[in-house]
Amino acid sequence: MTGAKRKRNTVCRKIQAFRFEDIKIWCLRRLPILKWMPVYNWKENLIPDTVSGMMLAIQQMTQGLAFAILSSVHPVFGLYGSFFPVIIYAIFGMGRHVATGTFALTSLISANAVERLVPSASANFSTNNNSGVLGLSEFEMQRIGVAAAVSFLGGIIQVVMFMLQLGSATFLLTEPVISAMTTGAATHVVTSQVKYLLGMKMPYISGPLGFFHIYAYIFENIRSVQLEALLLSLLSIAVLVLVKELNEKFQKNIKVVLPVDLLLVIATSIACYYADMEYIYGLEVVGHIPEGLPSPKPPPMNVLPEVVTEAFGVALVGYVASLSLAQDSAKKFKYTVDDSQEFLAHGLSNVIPSFFFCIPSAAAMGRTALLYSTGAKTQVACLISCVLILVVIYAIGPMLYWLPMCVLASIIVVGLKGMLIQFRDLKKYWNVDKVDWSIWVSTYIFTICFAANVGLLYGVLCTIVIVIFRFPRAKTLNLKKMKEVEYKYKTEDNCELLKQVNIVSVNNPLFFLNARKFHADLIKIIQKDNMSSQACEDVNKCEQNTLLCSFPSGSCRGESLQSCHSEQRVLILDCSGLNFFDYTGVSVLLQIYMDCKSRHIDVLLAHCKASLIKAMQYGGNLESETPVFFESISSAINAVQIHRVRLTTGNYSKFSEQSEV
Repeated sequence: MTGAKRKRNTVCRKIQAFRFEDIKIWCLRRLPILKWMPVYNWKENLIPDTVSGMMLAIQQMTQGLAFAILSSVHPVFGLYGSFFPVIIYAIFGMGRHVATGTFALTSLISANAVERLVPSASANFSTNNNSGVLGLSEFEMQRIGVAAAVSFLGGIIQVVMFMLQLGSATFLLTEPVISAMTTGAATHVVTSQVKYLLGMKMPYISGPLGFFHIYAYIFENIRSVQLEALLLSLLSIAVLVLVKELNEKFQKNIKVVLPVDLLLVIATSIACYYADMEYIYGLEVVGHIPEGLPSPKPPPMNVLPEVVTEAFGVALVGYVASLSLAQDSAKKFKYTVDDSQEFLAHGLSNVIPSFFFCIPSAAAMGRTALLYSTGAKTQVACLISCVLILVVIYAIGPMLYWLPMCVLASIIVVGLKGMLIQFRDLKKYWNVDKVDWSIWVSTYIFTICFAANVGLLYGVLCTIVIVIFRFPRAKTLNLKKMKEVEYKYKTEDNCELLKQVNIVSVNNPLFFLNARKFHADLIKIIQKDNMSSQACEDVNKCEQNTLLCSFPSGSCRGESLQSCHSEQRVLILDCSGLNFFDYTGVSVLLQIYMDCKSRHIDVLLAHCKASLIKAMQYGGNLESETPVFFESISSAINAVQIHRVRLTTGNYSKFSEQSEV
């Protein structure tokens, strides 16, 4: 009996330990803050994070007010949207330099639902009825109720996508599609702000071809332009552009950039107050900003069936824009981002804040670029910005009454500069792949004519159609056998000289479907080779379904690890099987080149077609003292041998250029 009890207790302890370990692993995986916060370097990172957080708070405040108006709700709800989602993402998100908060594209999408369900025509009947919440009218509370419902349902959709592990489907969101969609949506946002820049009174216009109807209305009523608002808008835009350009130019020489947004808000508010511009010139101002945070309240569930279209738009557009920024920051600062975890982080950043009257949220390019430029290290910068936003909500908010709307519109337009200049990408798409160029142009046109979510869906459909009709024509690629590629190995002579030379054969087209996998597998091979000399013998044990074929040119038997790493390592990419590539494929090759360069690995490319050489030279800066492209593997290996012989004799001259293509 005693023995049975002991066994039972032992089993129970194992089950409890197993469950505890599972819970611990799950928490560390789904709550990234538990990973980075305990190892946070307070001495080195706190000061740059504090400076970045202060600068971010200024931009969060101005954009929060502006994007709330863009979402057709009271400006104070933009301040709430700059506070609650930031905290949620800092807990669940993996992007260390991703500044979540109010976002122009999601605000524009939610405005469609707000104007459709609570039109401005009903304001006359409910403006004087106080709702008892924040001292705002019933009309304002109905509007934020619709916007919060869009945020709630959009977040639920993102959480469901996380549960279905749809983050792996993001390979269909190619760079041209994302670039075209965000550029088109930014054009829509600028168009929506024209009425404030010109000081015009105009009805809300949306729907198919609404972009053109807005400008048609403006030209028909051009005489109603308010000269004072136009002049103030032009002056604000000029000041913002000039100071921001100077900040970028002298970024390396100054530690703290000039907060021109804040200075402009303060200056114009004071000028509007003392000159009484609201009554003398009829200049539209922000108006009353309530103090404090609201009590939580669930969004109106009865409107959820009527905002499904906008909720899907918020879920997809917000996630795509945010994920691209997270991936860019991860690539820039050498860490990884889980696509599915980002679904969860942004979903919760929309669901939970919707109970506090927040508009839909996402990451913004301008705020993320600000974190780059101010030297932010971790998400602590975003948390510090939340503290300052809280100060604005409780103390400074009421002082913003006199802020002119045309100044807020100017801040929005200038803040979209990063998206609008993506027009310059057209040149590189044309030089690398004409199909990517055509996808960009057509996706932009669809976004302009309809909406951001429609343009995004069109771009994804184009991508799928290209996969179906274009790639089966390539003789080296069979889509049905993508996961059944066999490993092949080659050995070369002169093992003593070529111990650190690895040859990787690319036997398939390199494009958006397999580029990410190609990059990940190659990095695994490099890391395995870094860990021990046994990697030279065990490269053939890489995981299946890879698109790489690795050929160790020699073994390290009988040699120590130190001697195996004493020479500069070389990676030769055999591109003889690379019959096709797109812009994403070229970008990955360039990224591999830069990653290997940072690891002190020389990358040589053999059997390259002229189109690939041209695309890589155009798409990136291939600075090297040695040639990169060779007409064959043997010529590349000969160049490596000559170079190492010269190094051993003390001659550090360049490779012979006779072998270069």
